Amino acid sequence: MRVDKPFIKSIFKPIPVDSHKGIQGHALLIGGSYGKIGSVCLSSKASLRTGAGLVTVFTPKCGYSIVQSVVPEAMVITDINDNHLTEIDYGFTPMAIGIGMGIGVEKETQNAFEKFLKTKPEKLLIDADGLNILSINKKFLDYLPSKTILTPHAKELQRLTGIEIGAENKLSRVQEFCKKYDVIVVVKGSPTFIVSAEEIYENTTGNQALATAGSGDVLSGIITGFLAQNYSPINAAIMGVYLHGLTADIAVKSIGYHSFIASDCIEYLGKAFLSIAQK
Repeated sequence: MRVDKPFIKSIFKPIPVDSHKGIQGHALLIGGSYGKIGSVCLSSKASLRTGAGLVTVFTPKCGYSIVQSVVPEAMVITDINDNHLTEIDYGFTPMAIGIGMGIGVEKETQNAFEKFLKTKPEKLLIDADGLNILSINKKFLDYLPSKTILTPHAKELQRLTGIEIGAENKLSRVQEFCKKYDVIVVVKGSPTFIVSAEEIYENTTGNQALATAGSGDVLSGIITGFLAQNYSPINAAIMGVYLHGLTADIAVKSIGYHSFIASDCIEYLGKAFLSIAQK
């Protein structure tokens, strides 16, 4: 099924005029490690730009002042460890969680990730090093909550599922994976596909400008933001992928392909939303 503007308009939820931050959803972004705090900064800012009423970041201690400075609208909770995650304990119930951006694959982080998954958090997205940890520990796949969203690029998909990059039957095999583990997989590429046990959706936005560092972190933040606003997991993934691509389509008209960076994706989200609202 093709994901185009009419499709998106059919699932898009305008923000009610009487809304406030307390009912716009609270997103939790768990990520970062020494030298990779930028990843969770991008994700959290993207969630805010997507309309989440509240965003909290859980990160190692080394990320505290960075996130507070770069994303002042976000709240921050830190691990007891300075450089990487060792115990994922945040003390509240978020509406949605995105995890994995820049967390690394330290053994302590793997153990913390396993313990976290066993709590069965609702409305969960896993990206980047979270996917790498799943690939290292395949038994963790059995702990995934129903309709968890996984967002791999081609190499991550291959490590996670064993499906080769150029496999002719790649999407059908991804769908079998979705059925086995009751997950949704965003197969990032050109084009990007959103795969569930029931359907395969082909996105129609995006271009080569998105081939830049941090682009995937932004996508994860956008999808988590939609999840926090009570979109169903499949609709959150569809909306997130479409809007993410649309920002690049709009931006390149004024800044071109070479100069587009992940932060531009966030900056152009407003124009992407306005584009959807137009008749």
